[in-house]
Amino acid sequence: MADKEIVFKQIFEANSKKIFHLCYGYTGDDDAANDLLQETFLKVWQNLDKFRNQAMISTWIYRIAVNTCLTYLRSEKRQAKDELTPDIAESTMEEVSDKNEKVALLYKCISKLEESERIIITMVLDELPYNEIADISGISEGNLRVKIHRIKQKLTELYNQYERL
Repeated sequence: MADKEIVFKQIFEANSKKIFHLCYGYTGDDDAANDLLQETFLKVWQNLDKFRNQAMISTWIYRIAVNTCLTYLRSEKRQAKDELTPDIAESTMEEVSDKNEKVALLYKCISKLEESERIIITMVLDELPYNEIADISGISEGNLRVKIHRIKQKLTELYNQYERL
């Protein structure tokens, strides 16, 4: 095995569970999450030579995954509008549980945050320890706690705006 393959395999083993979790959080669907996981790691493989160690590799992978998920969600919305007749769309919407709607709304709100905030709050939702999130994001744990508090406030405001609509 070439060095790149060995390094890639280690990166995949160390990060794939977290990235699957992230993708599942955005989609709520095993198959879509697996597809997005594969797409993310395909991009990691293709760009591994360009990775310059300015950030931790896990942060870099999180960024790729978040952007891959957001691109997917944008294209899904376009397809859903094009493909569904009003009747099917209506009955499908009724089948979606209240909890799923709230989770979908939460992720819609998260997508409105800045990239660094999206990455941090996703890791919080993935229940990563704060010290690990601090390492990945390259900020002190104290600063991270303040940032998380502000992100949660921002998310609450966004969520409440949508709830009123």
